[in-house]
Amino acid sequence: MLKINSDIKNNNLKQMYLIYGDEQYLKRQYTKKLKDALAGSDEMNVHIYDGKDTKEKTGEIIDLAETMPFLAERRVFLISNSGLFKAGGDALSEYLSEANGTAFFVFTESEVDKRTKLFKTVSSKGYSAEFKQPAKKDIEKWLLQKIKKENMNISESTMKLFLDYTGSDMDNMDSELDKLICYCMGREIITSEDVEAICTRGLSSRIFEMIDFMSTGKTTEALALYYDLLALKEPEQRIRYNIARHMNQLLLAKDMRVRGYDNKKISEGSGIPEFYVGKYLAQASKFKSEDLKRAVKNCVEADEAVKNGRISDRLSVELLIVSALSDK
Repeated sequence: MLKINSDIKNNNLKQMYLIYGDEQYLKRQYTKKLKDALAGSDEMNVHIYDGKDTKEKTGEIIDLAETMPFLAERRVFLISNSGLFKAGGDALSEYLSEANGTAFFVFTESEVDKRTKLFKTVSSKGYSAEFKQPAKKDIEKWLLQKIKKENMNISESTMKLFLDYTGSDMDNMDSELDKLICYCMGREIITSEDVEAICTRGLSSRIFEMIDFMSTGKTTEALALYYDLLALKEPEQRIRYNIARHMNQLLLAKDMRVRGYDNKKISEGSGIPEFYVGKYLAQASKFKSEDLKRAVKNCVEADEAVKNGRISDRLSVELLIVSALSDK
């Protein structure tokens, strides 16, 4: 991020950039920054390609790149979610090694294979940056800057409550903070009561609370949370998927801690944001490893039962909740 910011600030822009990783908010923000720096308000010379069918348009992209921009310094290509950095990017890699000097490229991908020719070409000729979930201190600094910009402040405990509500999705944090700031406009301090009054709990936060109830045998409360999610129009399939994912993350975190891994390694191995690892480990400690393995197995079986038409989506989640509680 610092390198991209420096390139933009010093007007020392590379001919190609690759932005990749699982942090969607930051990838979108930096793609926009680069687009604005490269093209400004010029839309005529900006070409957008999105999706895996981009592979079939490689020839078209190369032909356009060889065409001089119209009344502008650059022709800019924004290429996202193409899959070219996993397979099928050799032709574009060959072109980029000797690309027309007026053609500039910004690639945005979720997953890449660093062994591919395209990754190596873009990294050597331009710049590649992986965008991961920021550390807790960086998230809090970012949120606090937005709050102080509006001449407001927030306590550490209220910030923690806010993050409990939003989960780790930076898009959700951003939109919920905007709501919170508007709600508190005209006041200097954002309170816990404000967060509770205006912020909406994200799905991951509700799933965490549901599994907390499941860990202590509170069937009624866990089912009530499930029915609340249905009332909020959350699809049963999405709820079932998130329960399965959460249980698997708890199992991985518990196993990795037993084997002596620190929070950073647990985060990398389980997909849990690093600043939430402690919270997940505390929840995992309420389950035996055998319980978590059985819960993960039940999730797989529930998914198969729904696909085979043996049970409904709604009943599948109810059975998952009850089965997890049955031995409590």
